[in-house]
Amino acid sequence: MDDVQLMHAWQAGDESAGERLVQRHFAAVYGFFRNKLSENIEDLVQRTFLRCVEARNAFRGESSFRTYLFTIARNELFGHFRRRGIDVDPDTTSTSVIDPGASPTAAIDARREHRLLVRALRVLPLDDQIALELFYFEELTGAELARVLEVPEGTARTRLRRAKAALELTIADLDAAGEGLRATTDDIDRWVRAMRGAIRDDVVARKPS
Repeated sequence: MDDVQLMHAWQAGDESAGERLVQRHFAAVYGFFRNKLSENIEDLVQRTFLRCVEARNAFRGESSFRTYLFTIARNELFGHFRRRGIDVDPDTTSTSVIDPGASPTAAIDARREHRLLVRALRVLPLDDQIALELFYFEELTGAELARVLEVPEGTARTRLRRAKAALELTIADLDAAGEGLRATTDDIDRWVRAMRGAIRDDVVARKPS
C-alpha cells in the first residue's frame, strides 16, 4: 500500500499500518534532525512520530504523508530551539542556527566537497536549510514545501530560489582557496543531488536499531 492507504488503514485502527509508515520514513526523519543537531536527535524523532500518532485523524489526504510528517518534524525542530531561548521565527530571523557540536558525518567528511556543502547549509537561516534539504534530498515539490513551511506556494518557491543563491555564495566564501569548486557551484543542482545517496547511506548506518 502507498502512504495514504497506510495512513487511512492506521486511522481505521490498523496499528500494523502505522508501524509500516514509521519504518518506511524513519531514516528520512532521522536524517532531517541529524543534519542539524548533535544531540536530542532520537528524542525529536520519537516526538515527531508521537505527534503523528496523536494527530493522525487530522490527516485528510490533501497533501502527501511525507508533507504531513515533515511539517510536524519542522515544528518539533523549531520547538527544540525555542525551548533553548533561540529565536527561529522565519519572518523575523535572518541568521543561522548552528549547533556547535554538530559536524559532518564520516561518509560526507570523506570528500571535501561534501564537507563544505554541509557547512554551507548550516550557515543558512534554518528555514532556508530545511527548504533546500527537503527539495533536494526528499524531492518535495513547490506545493509540498509550501505546506511544510506554512507559506503560499509562490513564497515557498521564492525562498527556495533565494536559498539556492545564498548557498552558492556561502560555498564560495567558505572555499578560502577559491579553487576546485567552481564547476560544481556553477551547477549546484547536480552537485547537491549527487551527494544525496551518501548522506542517506550514512544516516541509515548511524540510526539506532
